[in-house]
Amino acid sequence: MVFVEFIQTVITGVSIGCIYALVALGLVILFKATEVFSFVHGEIMMLGAFIAFTCITFFHMSYVLGFLVAVIFSGILGVLIERLTIRPLIGEPVFVIVILTIGLGYVFRAVASMIPQWGTETYGFKTPFSDQYLRSGELVIAEDHVFIIACTVVLILVLAAFFRYTKIGVALRATSQNQLAAVYMGIPVNRVFTFTWAITAILGGIAGVLVSPITFVHMYMGLFVIKAFPAAILGGFSSIPGAIAGGLIIGVVESLSGFYLPEGWKDITAWIILILILLVRPQGLFGIQEKKKV
Repeated sequence: MVFVEFIQTVITGVSIGCIYALVALGLVILFKATEVFSFVHGEIMMLGAFIAFTCITFFHMSYVLGFLVAVIFSGILGVLIERLTIRPLIGEPVFVIVILTIGLGYVFRAVASMIPQWGTETYGFKTPFSDQYLRSGELVIAEDHVFIIACTVVLILVLAAFFRYTKIGVALRATSQNQLAAVYMGIPVNRVFTFTWAITAILGGIAGVLVSPITFVHMYMGLFVIKAFPAAILGGFSSIPGAIAGGLIIGVVESLSGFYLPEGWKDITAWIILILILLVRPQGLFGIQEKKKV
């Protein structure tokens, strides 16, 4: 039973780690391509979850259709954020954009609290996997967790193929390497920025819908991004594989500490891991150390 409990706890941690990884992946892709730190991605995740909840609960859409609407909404929201608020600030100091994204997060959270059918309550919605379990002897695994892991694997494979084999994917990779060189090569960098915001917002929306059956839907879901930042930094903020690895590490350790350690440890394990790793390897697990001449 001890081994079975351990395996079940690890699988739960991997599923939550997948959500951290998806959000961290969006943060890293955005930073690599645009050099922007975005603190509004948690609220994009929250709004995506609320849109799916509304479509499924009030408009009686199927889970798949509600999921699709939430993804489309998230992508459009990402484009609007980039076009209306980020683009006018190109060339301004980085901290200006950081403060802007923090402010947008507060605005989105306040708007969500004012919508009558949302408000400050906690909600949930059924999925095709709710209350369904996979059993193997004494091992019992919730299908919701398996679905999250499967979706994350598929998304990572799709993104890998997209960046490798599509023109816009190659353009995004080129822009992330050197924006000025990309401009000289005729790459429409502004369009790449817009597309990058759309991709990262879609990842946030997908993460919000996937995690809803586990954490439920509420206006403070956006605080989930607090754990995604350590995941991104842990892996090395410039590394896409690092973001995935960082999310999984934090998810598993957090789950294990919540099960085996006294109450309270679960909330601080992500930060303890981050501090310890950065003390030994400041550039993160997969980051590249850059040295400057002084």
